[in-house]
Amino acid sequence: MELVKAVDALWQRGWLPYDLREIVSRSLDESAASLAVDVIALSCSPHAAATVHPRWQRQLDEIGASVWWEGPLLEAWATRHIETRAYANRTAADLLKFLGRLPSLPHILPLPGDVLMSAVRAGLDPKVLNRVRGLLAKAESTAFPEEAEALSAKAQELMNRHALERAMLDADLPAEATSRRMWLDKSYFKEKSQLVHVVSEAFRSRAVAYDAFGFVALVGDEVDLESVELLSTSLLVQATRAMVAIGGPAGKGSEARSRPFRKAFLVAYASRIGERLEAMAAAPVSPDDPIASDERLLPVLADRKQAVDTLFEQMFTRTRTSRVTVRSAAGWGAGRAAADRADIGTGRSAVTSG
Repeated sequence: MELVKAVDALWQRGWLPYDLREIVSRSLDESAASLAVDVIALSCSPHAAATVHPRWQRQLDEIGASVWWEGPLLEAWATRHIETRAYANRTAADLLKFLGRLPSLPHILPLPGDVLMSAVRAGLDPKVLNRVRGLLAKAESTAFPEEAEALSAKAQELMNRHALERAMLDADLPAEATSRRMWLDKSYFKEKSQLVHVVSEAFRSRAVAYDAFGFVALVGDEVDLESVELLSTSLLVQATRAMVAIGGPAGKGSEARSRPFRKAFLVAYASRIGERLEAMAAAPVSPDDPIASDERLLPVLADRKQAVDTLFEQMFTRTRTSRVTVRSAAGWGAGRAAADRADIGTGRSAVTSG
């Protein structure tokens, strides 16, 4: 099947299952996106589970890519979606043409069939991950800023503490860096990507925004990158909620509902979050903190930084700094005020995954 060959070629050019589903759904229609998911499933189905990287498999699960049909795919797809075979053929032709135009991306994961499970380094401890997700979900749902701040503070503290503990446990292993792609809403993408950038810096990682596609490429340690995704996602939810709340009571056509206001709000929000995270990193370390005060920690983190910088330079040979113009003083002030209330965490006391 030509579509499977096209998808197989995209794996060779650095694309991943979630990337492919996202770019098709953003560029074509719902039918093409649905068919793309099924083609992805068919492409990956010959490979044994033990040879598929866990992150690759999680992406397949997230987009719902599984072989649910028997016989030729297009016939089964047309029947399932109550469409004619002619419509299925047109959708397949449009999808094939689109896939052939996609450029190459940096390789960030082994292809299915190329990796042994024992060679994969683990991310966040599942117990820690569940606790962090629970804390951030509560922070996003509460209507009380003080409660949200306390919950997010605990989540950020827990993630950073776990990252440092893991760094010490893995001190005898070679420093490794990896990469992820974080897809954002296309609306106000440039402004939202700045927030991801400042969070990535706080977790010892680096970020590059792909404006044309709508994702941010992250480079860092596996545990740190999971933390970046979790905290960035939560802060974006909090920022959007605060921005909409300000514009809600305002009348139609008011400045608080304008694009300049919202762009300024998000830029200021990211700027202030960056200042807060930087201040936290510069805070004195308590002598009672057995991890942060361990003299072995700095060399370990220095090796991690070197690994991150090396991979970043290998992946991105040409990057440029992006600038955003702010045209709403009211939006800037509102964004900084909202960032002051956001939950990012300030504590340094020891935490566990229990």
